[in-house]
Amino acid sequence: MSLGWISPFLDAQAAELNAAENTLLAYGRDLRHAAAWLSAQGTDFELASRPDLEAYLIALEADGMARATRARRLSALKQLYRFAYEEGWRADNPALQITGPGRERRLPKTLSIEEVDRLLSSSEAHGRNTGDRLRNHCLMQLLYATGMRVSELVSLPVAAARGDPQVLLIRGKGGKERMVPLSPPARTALAAWLD
Repeated sequence: MSLGWISPFLDAQAAELNAAENTLLAYGRDLRHAAAWLSAQGTDFELASRPDLEAYLIALEADGMARATRARRLSALKQLYRFAYEEGWRADNPALQITGPGRERRLPKTLSIEEVDRLLSSSEAHGRNTGDRLRNHCLMQLLYATGMRVSELVSLPVAAARGDPQVLLIRGKGGKERMVPLSPPARTALAAWLD
């Protein structure tokens, strides 16, 4: 029965929160995994208790699942149970008081100046033809200059880049917009690719 909760939940996330497709896919995978685990324990979303959900999280850790993945799976469960409570499918929310594994405190990995230079140079030299090489170099310059996510870059409309722009308007996660400046090398690469 409660496997049927996943589809309406994902539909609501898409409609009400404008959740990104990748977020919806991850939530779907995570919730199907949790449903299968609960089913193997003889329960389901509808009947699961807080101890059942905590046992699921402990099993994920015992299986060696990364901390970030466990946190994402707990987030999916919390969102699902909040939705189920609001829809009246459950009279309680068994995930409400569960705390996650937290995030590891690590500094982000960065590339050295030499590595960035090699990456940008390589993008100019690799591709089947001149058009591919111009595109590859433009993409790498834009990523480097703006800090955009790859998904933001590949969904950027060409119209946003016409006319030698100084900045680009980017639509990011959750539909939030932000403006990012373009460096002179990024503007040059963009103009060369557009030509």
